[in-house]
Amino acid sequence: MATLLIADDEINILKGLKLAFEDEGYDVMTAENGLDAWNAINKNSIDLVITDLRMPGMDGYELLKKISAAYPTLPVIVLTGHGTIETAVETMRDGAVDFFTKPVDLDKLLLVVKKSISASMLQEQNRKLSEEIDKLKKQQEYSRIIGKSGKVAQMMQTIEQVAQSRASVLITGESGTGKELVANAVVNLSNRKDKPFVKVHCASLSPTLLESELFGHEKGAFTGAVSQKKGRFELADGGTIFLDEIGEIDLTTQVKILRVLQEREFERVGGEKTVSVDVRVIAATNRNLQDEVRNGRFREDLYYRLNVVHIEVPPLRERKEDIELLTIDFLKEFNKEDGRTIQGISPAARKALMAYSWPGNIRELKNTIESSVVLAKGNIIQLEDLPPQISKGEKDSSISIDFPTTMQDAEKKIILASIAFCGGNKTKAADMLDIGRKTLHRKLKEYFGEEENE
Repeated sequence: MATLLIADDEINILKGLKLAFEDEGYDVMTAENGLDAWNAINKNSIDLVITDLRMPGMDGYELLKKISAAYPTLPVIVLTGHGTIETAVETMRDGAVDFFTKPVDLDKLLLVVKKSISASMLQEQNRKLSEEIDKLKKQQEYSRIIGKSGKVAQMMQTIEQVAQSRASVLITGESGTGKELVANAVVNLSNRKDKPFVKVHCASLSPTLLESELFGHEKGAFTGAVSQKKGRFELADGGTIFLDEIGEIDLTTQVKILRVLQEREFERVGGEKTVSVDVRVIAATNRNLQDEVRNGRFREDLYYRLNVVHIEVPPLRERKEDIELLTIDFLKEFNKEDGRTIQGISPAARKALMAYSWPGNIRELKNTIESSVVLAKGNIIQLEDLPPQISKGEKDSSISIDFPTTMQDAEKKIILASIAFCGGNKTKAADMLDIGRKTLHRKLKEYFGEEENE
C-alpha cells in the first residue's frame, strides 16, 4: 500500500490523521515540523505528503517549494487553520494538489488522497513505459517495431540473422500485425539499405495492371500505353522489392514472378527484350499459402522459392505484455497530431485493453487510441472513452506463455491474465486462482511494486 507523510505541529491532529489513514490501509509516517518532514522525504519512499502551513522552523510554504523543485511528481496536500483564498491560490501555484482548512472533512481528504496517489502512480508508470520505449528504439534504430515479449524478441533475432543474406523472405501473419514493419526492418539491417526499396500492394491492382506494374510495358503494348514504362522489378534493381498480399495474385503473374526469382530476368509487357535484374524479394500475406497450394490457387514451386526464410508475426493477443508499450507510443503520436495533452490511461481502461482479444491486432489498437485521444474529456483516458466492444469487456480465456521462461515470469503472466479475465476484480481473480486475497495483493506488490485499487 502507499506510504503517506503527515507533517503538523499539532500532536492531536497528527495522531488523529495517522490513525485514520492507517485504518484505510496506508503506511503513515509523521513529522512535527518542515525540516523533519524534508529529511524523511529524502530518506524514504513517500507517495504523498500532507502538510500544515504554520510550523516552527521550516514551515509548510518552504517545504512545499522544496518538494516541488526536487520531487515534482510527489503530490502534496496542504492543511491550515487560517485559510484564505489568497493562501489557497499561492499553495496551488507552488505545486499543491489541493488545499484544506481545519477542521478537516476527513471523507473528502481521504478521497483526494486516493485520487492523487492513483494519478501520481499512473504518471510514474507512464514515465517508466516511455523510458522503456525510448530504450527499445535506441536499441533497434533500424526498426519501428515496439515490443519486449518473448515472441517479438524471437522475431527480431530472426530478422537480424537473415537481413544480410540475399535469401527471399516470406512474412506471414494476421491483418494488422505489422508485416510491413518487419519488411522495413529486414531492409534497414541489410547491405541493400541504401539501394532502392520498392513496395507493391498486390491486392489493390487487377491482374492486368499488376503485371504492367511489376514488369513494365513497351509503347503500344495495349490501349493507353503511349510510352515505355519501367516496372517495379526494374526500378528495384540492386535493391529490394516488397510484394504485400502475395497470396492475392493470379496464376499467370505467379509464373512470371517465379521466373524472376529463378533466372533474375523477365520481359516487359508487349516487349521481346530480356531485362536482367538483381532484386531481393520480400513477400507478405495473411493467407495460409500451404492451403492455397493444396487448393490449386498458388503455385507450389513459387511458394518454396518465396519461403526460403519464414517470419511469422504474432497476433496482438499472443503478445499482450506489449499492449502498454504500444499504447503509450500511440498516445505520444496522437497527442502531437491532435494537439492534446493526454497523460495516460486509467487503471480500468488499461484492464479493458488487456482483456480484449484484438481481432484487428495492432492496427485496431492504434485506431482505438486515436479515437480515445480525440474523445477523452479529461487528460486521462477513462473506460467510457474506449469503444463499446472494448469497454464492455470482451473476455479472452486463453493465455500464451513463451518458453524458455521462469516460474516467476509465468506466475506474473497468469496473475495478470486472471485479473483481466475477471474484469479487474481481484477478489474474483483470487478465488479463481484458489489463493487468498491477501496472497494475491502480496504477489502484486512483489511483482509490480504496487497494489491497484478495485
